[in-house]
Formats: sequence, structure tokens, C-alpha cells
Amino acid sequence: MHVQQISVFLENRKGRLAEMTKLLAENRINIRAVSLADMTDLGVLRLIVNDPGRCLSVLKANDFAAQATEVVAVELPDRLGALHGILEIFNANGLNVEYMYASMGRKEDTGVLFFKVDPVDEAVAVLRRNGICVLSGDAAPIP
Repeated sequence: MHVQQISVFLENRKGRLAEMTKLLAENRINIRAVSLADMTDLGVLRLIVNDPGRCLSVLKANDFAAQATEVVAVELPDRLGALHGILEIFNANGLNVEYMYASMGRKEDTGVLFFKVDPVDEAVAVLRRNGICVLSGDAAPIP
């Protein structure tokens, strides 16, 4: 199981991010997790939303450059070394993490980490074999 992430390429100018979030709010698209990386002329906004297909359509219809990517979502306890444990599993199985970001968990003492790992299906299988709770955009409510 994996989650569809929407990546939006935004011009680095005043108000552009607010324009995009207003558009999503007006279209009842809820942002559940977010990461923003900036470069000189543009930023890459990575979103986990309640309806990725509709989000992508709305963005493209309004001239935002956007694409969908599959990521792995893992629920982790707020515990010393939890992230290291996941990274060790990936490392032991020859999987490279391209990037990651986090969101609040469904419970008070958990967080959700989103990993861009290729191949996604292999990463999910490896995590599950190691007893890690892997979330799905369809089967489990991601915060």
C-alpha cells in the first residue's frame, strides 16, 4: 500500500502559495500533510490530500504545474530511535530514501512519515515483513 502525493512547482513570488491554498480550500480539498522546499526561482510543494485525483485536476485546470508521485506512509510512535529503525530497515534492504517529511499522527503519541523510496512496492513489502505499520490513502485515514 502506498499514498499518492501531489507535487506542485510554484514560482517563488509573494502570494503564490496563498493563491494555491485558496484554490484547494474553495474546491474542498483538504491538505493532510505538507512539505515545501525552496530553490532560487521556484519551490516544490509536496502535498498529501483527501482527494489526490481531483486536486491534480483542479491545479492543472488553474495553470499550476503539478504531478502525482507514489510515496510510502508509515505511522511511528513518538519514541527515541523510531526513525532510525525505519532507515536501518531500508538500508539493510538496499533501498534509498530520496526525501521524507512528517505529519501529526492519528493518535497523540504518533507521527506519520512519508518516504519517497524507489521501488515503492518493494519498500512496502520490506516494511511489512519487519512489522511496520504502513498506511494507505484508501484503507487508513491519514491525518
